[in-house]
Amino acid sequence: MSSPGEPVSTRHRLPVEIWVLVGSAFTIAIGFGLVAPALPQFARSFDVGVAAASFIVSAFALMRLLFAPLAGRLLQKLGERPVYLTGLLIVAVSTGACALAQSYWQLLVLRSLGGIGSTMFTVSSLGLVIRMSPPAERGRVSGVYSTSFLIGSISGPLVGGALSFLGLRAPFLIYCVALLIASLIVYVALRDSPLALPEKANGAPTMTFRQALARPAYRAALWANFGNGAAVFGVRMALVPLIVVEVLKQDAALAGVALTAFALGNASVLFLSGRWSDTLGRKPFLIAGTLICALGTAGIGLAPTLIWLLIASCVAGIGSGMFTPALQAAVADIIGPGTRGGPVLAGYQMSADLGTFLGPYAIGTLADRVSYGVALAVTGVLLATASAVWLVVPETLRRKEAAVSPVV
Repeated sequence: MSSPGEPVSTRHRLPVEIWVLVGSAFTIAIGFGLVAPALPQFARSFDVGVAAASFIVSAFALMRLLFAPLAGRLLQKLGERPVYLTGLLIVAVSTGACALAQSYWQLLVLRSLGGIGSTMFTVSSLGLVIRMSPPAERGRVSGVYSTSFLIGSISGPLVGGALSFLGLRAPFLIYCVALLIASLIVYVALRDSPLALPEKANGAPTMTFRQALARPAYRAALWANFGNGAAVFGVRMALVPLIVVEVLKQDAALAGVALTAFALGNASVLFLSGRWSDTLGRKPFLIAGTLICALGTAGIGLAPTLIWLLIASCVAGIGSGMFTPALQAAVADIIGPGTRGGPVLAGYQMSADLGTFLGPYAIGTLADRVSYGVALAVTGVLLATASAVWLVVPETLRRKEAAVSPVV
């Protein structure tokens, strides 16, 4: 254990368990990227319309949102490890069953079940990473974890394209097998780990959602994560492909290039911004990152050419890469070392899911009635307000916080 006066800049060797979770995150992301492009086409193969096919995606997000509070309570009662593994297994089995679906309604039910499992392992993995990370390395760990997920997300569609000759059902089976293997590896790695002991075994104190909500920094984190979900995971994915085709009159295949430009900008700063936030504080990256992402997002709506769109997408990606690790680390700072915060993490995750669920519809309606430029400008303003909020919120990083080891 470090001394109480140890400076934040001192580096620690990360526990092996964290690297196992990083590898699992990569597997989950690459599998999700493998399935996502095939899912709407698979739904359409049951002779349903575009709206019904799109609702398959919305149902997954909706179940994540609705089940998050229960996932947080399960985390408090059972601990992160069993909830994480159960969530992975639910997604694995439901995804594998999707390959056997014989009707649209079967596919809808199975993907909805997958949303329940997804929120279980998302909230619990965040809890595990926070609890097992040395306090002085939270930003660095968040950066590594987010980078692995991003690389997996980029790689998934590429792998899916290479395996497209296997048909629309094959990605679901491949993802199922990958998740089962990841579950086994995580189970073996964490089975006897003192860092992953359930709450009743290590007597860790807990933080409730109400306690966290009383803190201005947590309220700021919820708002920033809502904006992140709405702009980055919702509006960008829904509107950028339409802008490429309908406004710029480009081939639909170039929509993927625009999304990749965002990912490349994101990847270029994700790891370093997380690491530097451990030294310089969370606020500089939260303030600058959300503002840069806001400018890039608004710029996408004003793009007169494809080159402009690609540059704006890359700028938005850089901004997102700057604030995402710092935002996760700030939530970890709020919870504190050695403290359980299942409901706190569930609330944080719900804010992003709510943004992802509401953003595309609300901003899409604005694009229909006014213009893409106005719609993306409003999205940028949403992110800019998050930047403004962080200007007046106290810094969450404790400059001389000791690296507290879990009680065993």
